Amino acid sequence: MFGGPVAAPINSPHLRKSGGRAVVSDLADELGNGVEDGHLHPIEVNGLKSASTPMVTVAIAPSPMLLWRFKVLLFLLWGFICSKIGWHSVMRMSVDLRDLFLYEAFLYYNPLLLVTTMVWLWGINLWVFSQSNVNYAKIFDLDQNHLTHREIWKCATWMTIIVPTSMTAYLYLYSHGEVSLAASQPVLLYFAVVMILIFPFDIFYFQSRYYLLRTLWRIVLPLQAISFSDFFLADILTSMAKVFSDLERSVCRMVHRQVVATIAWFEADSVCGSHSIAIPLVLVLPYLFRFFQCLRQYKDTGERSTLLNALKYSTAVPVIFLSALKYHVLPDSWINFYRPLWLLSSVLNSLYSFYWDVTRDWDLSGFTRIFKFNKSHLCSHLSHGRIWVYIWVIGSNLILRCTWTYKLSAHLRHNYLTVFTIAALEIFRRFQWIFFRVENEWNKMNSRSNIQLSMNNPTNEEVKLLASDGHNVLIKE
Repeated sequence: MFGGPVAAPINSPHLRKSGGRAVVSDLADELGNGVEDGHLHPIEVNGLKSASTPMVTVAIAPSPMLLWRFKVLLFLLWGFICSKIGWHSVMRMSVDLRDLFLYEAFLYYNPLLLVTTMVWLWGINLWVFSQSNVNYAKIFDLDQNHLTHREIWKCATWMTIIVPTSMTAYLYLYSHGEVSLAASQPVLLYFAVVMILIFPFDIFYFQSRYYLLRTLWRIVLPLQAISFSDFFLADILTSMAKVFSDLERSVCRMVHRQVVATIAWFEADSVCGSHSIAIPLVLVLPYLFRFFQCLRQYKDTGERSTLLNALKYSTAVPVIFLSALKYHVLPDSWINFYRPLWLLSSVLNSLYSFYWDVTRDWDLSGFTRIFKFNKSHLCSHLSHGRIWVYIWVIGSNLILRCTWTYKLSAHLRHNYLTVFTIAALEIFRRFQWIFFRVENEWNKMNSRSNIQLSMNNPTNEEVKLLASDGHNVLIKE
């Protein structure tokens, strides 16, 4: 029962190689002389059976669902451990030092946490595009090796692990008196991020990193024709203006060796303080990049709508600099003159940007097809053709456009948790914006293709009309 020979059919899938031929046939071909008219010598057959027996025993691999659940369990366990260590580290500090310390931690880590959130949401964007037949690779002019939504989520997963782990180490080391080691954590993290981005060898998605860096370079110096990916990424950067502002302050403190919580934080007028002139300069950069892109588009196309778009981005400039003036003018001048101007420019920028989103970037003249999936899906059932989607996206876009002014105004940024929340909401608004902006571009590309096709293939009525006028019409089959 247990010691007998193991019999397996020749066509069994366990006895096949990758080429699809039966293993017995392959071995028979190798034996050559031992095969006559499809039969093997008895001794060779016994040897063949004994040789093939280990091949029948297949190792049982865990199912993908089981592996996925195991990874989720490890991820949740890691999150619980980081949260517990971070909480106990903060509770070890005195009440007076706690606020200062948490501000420092958020200053260094909230930019990368927000970038991680954006990467997760971008993966969701790509997943929806792939389900609804929106050819985003063609829109962004990507090659065949572009990252899919799964690879984007893989990158986001590693970012979600590494950034909070570094933050937990920072909290733990500082609360236990290891000040120099604590100060090294954000420095090492920022250095690692930069090195991964500029690493010159063909690892870590080299082509995608090169594409990102090349697009960023084209945004900074718009000396060539502006592509869709150029101004699309530049628009995303405007939603992350506060991220760049915090990055500048973080790097400034690292350079001046103020990484750990010190009394220098209270010196708002210091070179890295909250009143620094570098803050509004960094905040305005993404809007200036987009402004010059619009001027370049007008030079190339002559479309006046690009000038109106440039005007939209220019309205963010007075919001940023009028807010920064609060720390450099007399209080009476701020209350009586500059603050009313700031309020007026804020309302103008919010409403103008909202109008442009709905009428130009999205062109919501009818129901969108972005949520019409190829296969039946709960997301498609709840979203496609539903009026609540448009009420929500238009209403939330208006509200979040107005709250984003809070982030651009330095004099309102006192509570770092409120600031972080509003920055995250702005990233969520941009996440919604991407769906309709990309679909609008896809519809325009299809429309241009259809027009070109109709011009190349005249209808029967057009052929008859041309023939009646004495023209020779040659139609290619």
